[in-house]
Amino acid sequence: MSVYDFTTAPRRDMDEALKWKIMKEKKPDVREGIVPFSIADMEFANPPEIREGLTEYLQTAVLGYQTAGPAFYEAVGSWTKRRYGREVRPEWLITTPGVVNALFHGVTAFAEEGEGVIVMPPVYPPFYRAVERTGRRLVRCALREEDGRYVIDYEKMEELAAQEENKVLLFCSPHNPTGRVWSREELTRLGEICLRHGVFIISDEIHCDLIMPGHTFTSFAAVSGELERNTMTCISPSKTFNLAGLETSIAIVPDPERMRALKRRMACAGQEGRVNALGYKACEIAYTRCDEWLSQVLEVIYENHRALKAFLGERCPQIRVFPLEGTYLQWLDLRAFGWTKEEQERRMEEADLFLDEGYIFGPEGEGFERINLACPKNILMEALERLKRV
Repeated sequence: MSVYDFTTAPRRDMDEALKWKIMKEKKPDVREGIVPFSIADMEFANPPEIREGLTEYLQTAVLGYQTAGPAFYEAVGSWTKRRYGREVRPEWLITTPGVVNALFHGVTAFAEEGEGVIVMPPVYPPFYRAVERTGRRLVRCALREEDGRYVIDYEKMEELAAQEENKVLLFCSPHNPTGRVWSREELTRLGEICLRHGVFIISDEIHCDLIMPGHTFTSFAAVSGELERNTMTCISPSKTFNLAGLETSIAIVPDPERMRALKRRMACAGQEGRVNALGYKACEIAYTRCDEWLSQVLEVIYENHRALKAFLGERCPQIRVFPLEGTYLQWLDLRAFGWTKEEQERRMEEADLFLDEGYIFGPEGEGFERINLACPKNILMEALERLKRV
C-alpha cells in the first residue's frame, strides 16, 4: 500500500491559483505564508498516479479535438458501480466543462423562461446564478435546523412542488455548505413529492466521493427506477482528486427524451459535450487507479474535522460546529457574537482569515462561515489560532 504525503502543502501562491488571487485582491499586503480557506479545492498535491499517468500520456498524445472513448466510459461505469452500486450506460453520459456548466444547461433544458426552479438554501452560490441568469424564477425551500442538523422541509416542498409553474428541483447532495449526506429515506420521501407533481430533479453530486465515517452516500437516481428516469445526476473527479483546473464533469441522464433536450440546449449554447484531452485521461486514471489515495485523504479530512471541533469546543465554545457528514467543507455558526455580516467579514480579513462568508450562500447563511478542511493539519491549526484571537 502506498503512503501519500498529506503534510506538505504545495506553493500555490506561485502558480496563479484563483483563491490566492482573490485573497490578494482583497488584501494586497497579506503576509507571506497565509493560506486561504475559501474556494473548494485542496491544499494537497494531486495523486501521483494522475501526474505519472498524464506524463506518460503526453509522450505520445496529440492534443487535438478529443472525444470520450471506451476507456473513459468504462472507467466512469466501473467507479459508479463499485462505489455506489449504480450501473450507468455510455449513452446516459455526456461531458461538460464543469458541474456548474451542467447546472446552467440543465435549468435551461428542463424549465422555460419564467418557470420556477426550487433550491434549498443555504446553498452553493452558482445554484442561484443558474436560475436567475437564465431568466427562470428562483423558488426557495429553505432547509430547517433541528437538533444541530439541517433537514428538509417536506411540507414546504410539497406546497411548492404542487404549483404547476415550478418545474425543476436543483438539489445538492451531499449538501454544500452544510455537510449533510442525505439518507435513502430522506431521498425517497423527497423523490416521491417530485414524482407526484412532475418536478424534474437535477442532482449536483460532485462531493459524493467525500463521505465521512459512519455515513453512506446514496445517489438520488439510485433510489428507484422511476426516480432514475426523473433525474439528471452531475458528478466529477474535480473535488475528489483536486482536478478542477481540467474542467471535466459528467452529466448522467438515463431518459432518452431528456438527454435529447439537454443536448439541444447545449448545442444552442455552442457546447457539444466535449472537454479537453487531458481531462478525459485524468478522469480515467482517477477512477481506475486512485482509490487508495482517496481512502487516505478522507482520513486526513476527518481528522482535521475532529481537531477543529475539539479546538473550538475548548477555546471558542461560542462557535457552533456542525457535524461533517460529507464534503471537506466545514460549516460554522458565529451568530453568538452578534456581528453584522460586514463586521464579521472585516474581522476575518484583519486576522488574515480568508474563508467563505456565510451570506454568499443566501440570507440563511448570514453569521456563518465555511472553512475548507482539505489541507495539512498544521495549516488548519494555525488558522484556528487566528480565529481564536478574533
